[in-house]
Amino acid sequence: MNLSRRHFLRSSTGVIALPGLESLVRKNSASAASVDRPAKRMVFLSFGWGVTRDDWFPDKSVSGTDYALPAGLKPLLRHKNDITVLQNLSNQFSSEAHWGSTFYLTGANRYAEPGKSFHNTISADQVAAEKLGLATRFTSLQLGCKDAENSGHGPGLSLAWNRQGKPMAGLDNPVAAYHKLFSDGKTPLAQRQLMLQKQRSILDAVMEDAKDVGRGLSRKDTDKLGEYLQSVRDIETRLSKEEQWLDVPKSRPAKFPDEPQGAVAGYEEIKVMYDLMIAAMQVDATRVFTYRQPVESLLKSFGATITGHNMSHYTSGDRKSVSQTRDQKQSELLAYFIDRLKATREADGSRLFDHVSLSYGSNINSIHYLTNCPTIITGGGAGIELGQHLVLGPNTPLANLWLSLLRGVGIDVASHGDSSGVIKELFA
Repeated sequence: MNLSRRHFLRSSTGVIALPGLESLVRKNSASAASVDRPAKRMVFLSFGWGVTRDDWFPDKSVSGTDYALPAGLKPLLRHKNDITVLQNLSNQFSSEAHWGSTFYLTGANRYAEPGKSFHNTISADQVAAEKLGLATRFTSLQLGCKDAENSGHGPGLSLAWNRQGKPMAGLDNPVAAYHKLFSDGKTPLAQRQLMLQKQRSILDAVMEDAKDVGRGLSRKDTDKLGEYLQSVRDIETRLSKEEQWLDVPKSRPAKFPDEPQGAVAGYEEIKVMYDLMIAAMQVDATRVFTYRQPVESLLKSFGATITGHNMSHYTSGDRKSVSQTRDQKQSELLAYFIDRLKATREADGSRLFDHVSLSYGSNINSIHYLTNCPTIITGGGAGIELGQHLVLGPNTPLANLWLSLLRGVGIDVASHGDSSGVIKELFA
């Protein structure tokens, strides 16, 4: 936003108003255009159970811009010049298909810590949120679904993992997402302030007690206590942000989506979630999104009677037919989202699409195959070359894509997960 005569110093614990400083206004008036430049956003979309291999992936022998969209991607034809399809991406350390989205955005090695059967690291969206989320009400938004499908964790969780490698809760239905983003609630401000103060008092007491507990612990227990204390500090950071925004009413865009009524599932659920993301971007509620999309309920919404797991183990006949229809429905929805991004205008008149970096895909290829993860990227936010089909070297780390997109939106990160470098072909 534009700088005014009154500025604020923001720390991790509060906001302090400075006196009016005219020189700051003069100093920054020349750079007003850059201040008003639309913000970068990142959107990470993923779904379980892969795709139909012979109907989703373009012909590998035809790369570049003259490739043909296969049947599973045909609904994206009107956006062909604005999407890029990548092949041969995979997570190096993924060896179990049923762990699903657990390592999709992290590229971590589950067995990286000796003596432990599980280890994870920060997901790409949370790396982005550490920078892009500083100025927004919500640092990031995690959307999920009630399907527990092929996810490695249950409903209510998301694609996101924090810097300690712990899973982050997700909003698993459009009603919850709507109220999180746009409802101020009926609790009076003074009562909300008192509730935050009580939470802070509890955290202060916990930290004091932890100092006494920490004396004389073994190295293993010290590590556990360290993880716990970091979780407490994370809560404290979240509370600090809540305090900063406590007396600021939530904004709503001019064309505000209706509140979802009752249970919305499958095809319509995904569509409503896309609409809510657009609305959130319009009011700059957050700039980083993840969405672990439903598949089970999507199948039911077009009349399929088999489970997602059975569908994914297709050979021919009904299972394959359901898988093919699923691919087409998902592509229809993605095309709808891109339509909305292109139609929505920023304050400077540019398209929202031009400032969003959007990735779409799955951690799994098909059945139990984990190489060549289906991947589409779109949007102008990361400065990538759109309108092409890229066939990369075999087993190129999926984390190379996350590294490329992060750097593309201006986040200075040396590596991510098992990355080996940026994908140079993505940039002109």
